[in-house]
Parts: sequence; C-alpha cells; structure tokens
Amino acid sequence: MDRIVQEILAQHGKGGSLVTILKEVQDRCMYLSENAMTDVARSLGISAGEVYAVATFYSFLSPKPLGENTIRICRSTPCFLKNCETVVKTVERELGISVGETTGDGKFSLQLTNCIGACDMAPAMMINKRTHGNLTPDKIARILGEYK
Repeated sequence: MDRIVQEILAQHGKGGSLVTILKEVQDRCMYLSENAMTDVARSLGISAGEVYAVATFYSFLSPKPLGENTIRICRSTPCFLKNCETVVKTVERELGISVGETTGDGKFSLQLTNCIGACDMAPAMMINKRTHGNLTPDKIARILGEYK
C-alpha cells in the first residue's frame, strides 16, 4: 500500500467517509490511481467498483492524472445564463486544449463542473482551489497569465 494512502486511511479508520478519503488522496497524490482506489476499497471493506463509481461520479475527483493547475469551469444555470460557453472557448483558445485534456507540458487540465458555489460571480471558474468570477475573455487571459 502506498505510504500516503496508508497515512490517510490511518487518520480516518474504517468509519471514514469515502468521499473525504478520496479527496484527501487526490489532494496529496494529484489523482486517484487504480492502486490507491484498490487500497481504499480494501481498507474500508467495499468493492473497488464502488470506489471507482464514486471517483468518477464527482467532478472534483479524477482517476487520471491532472495538470499542475486544474481549471474547472462552472456550467450551472447562473453561469450558463451568463454565457459560460464563452469562458470555455476562451480558455480552450488560450491553452490550446479542449475540455477533458491536459496541456502537453502538464501545466493545465481543463474540466467542466456543475457548481462551484460562485453563482453571485457568474460566469465563474476555479483554478485549483481559487475561484475567479465575473469572467470576460480579457480577464481570463490575465488570470491564466498568473499561472503560466
């Protein structure tokens, strides 16, 4: 068992929340590897399929490696009504990748998500754990420049 996964599981014990454990594993390992998910399943006494189902259901969890900076563009109703598609197209153009892809240098991954809790700042996106709102193409270019 991977040392990091082992430490996280030891902190939570058998009664730990699966989602919380998976979020912590991803925060420390950058994604949820097959081995990590198997170790979590074994430790919690559930099937690897159950763990994989949870890992692929939540947009903030990923069973594949992500870039150093993960961009999550909100597509909930307020952001949709404020033209989140412009945000998507602008980020794709600025980074040269499409939704679901990672830049060749591993610096950025681009994902869509249903809600980031920033309805008052629509359209919005998160880069890692930092929220950016009231987005325009010019503002997006400046924000991405801060991470390059």
